[in-house]
Amino acid sequence: MESQPLYLGCHLSNAKGYEAAGRVALSIGANTFQFFTRNPRGGGVKAIDPEDADALRSLCRENRFGTLVAHAPYTLNPCSSNAKVRDFAYRCLGEDLERMKYFPDQVYNLHPGSHVGQGIPMGIQRTAELLNEMMTADQPATVLLETMSGGGSEIGGTFEEIAELLARISIHDKIGVCLDTCHLYAAGYDVKNDLDGVLRAFDRIVGLVYLRALHLNDSLFDIGSHKDRHARIGEGYIGLSALRSIAHHEAFRGLPMILETPNEPPEHGEEIRLLR
Repeated sequence: MESQPLYLGCHLSNAKGYEAAGRVALSIGANTFQFFTRNPRGGGVKAIDPEDADALRSLCRENRFGTLVAHAPYTLNPCSSNAKVRDFAYRCLGEDLERMKYFPDQVYNLHPGSHVGQGIPMGIQRTAELLNEMMTADQPATVLLETMSGGGSEIGGTFEEIAELLARISIHDKIGVCLDTCHLYAAGYDVKNDLDGVLRAFDRIVGLVYLRALHLNDSLFDIGSHKDRHARIGEGYIGLSALRSIAHHEAFRGLPMILETPNEPPEHGEEIRLLR
């Protein structure tokens, strides 16, 4: 039986349209990509053109793309103690999950949030409450919780915190996890020298069944720094050899692997070729 292909892509702007973003992906040798559902730093959102969404779906079918990854805005903090920030998180998540009907069977990635002094248990509780209120059994996309670097008051910097969050979610077939290699390394998980050990720990604590996507980034800082600073592939502490091994590991076959490195599409194309 032939193994599944590598689905490699990068984060692309959809400012000129979703089909246009898909064509940029094709031009650099990608067969998946990630996009923001709205301005990553703001709240307003532009209506989706159904014809544009249809054109992207056709392009993806014709070119055998893997799963696409939508990313929530960075300003979405589901566990904030600030009522206005939490109101935005409720509104944003509700709107975005509704918008994902134009991209059925894809995934929607979000950061679990920052507790900002409330403590990790309260942060986990607040994020779980929001997700349980907004998620539905018939929603078109699977929500992914991204593993974080554990800096400041972030939640999701350990597998135990991700597992605790998942345990509180009521709709288990619509929730998953996105591993970020830079975040993992910064949080102290040695994906460079002991990837199999890290995956065994993830499986034991969280469960590989929840793994649905990968952010493939090098790290500007060494292991355990708790600093979320992405580097270009091969220019950080993880290095090209380790990242290539990660990309080709059986655990990630069939999953979208997204580059979030500080590059423009042509350079992302070079990174994709290096990883392939």
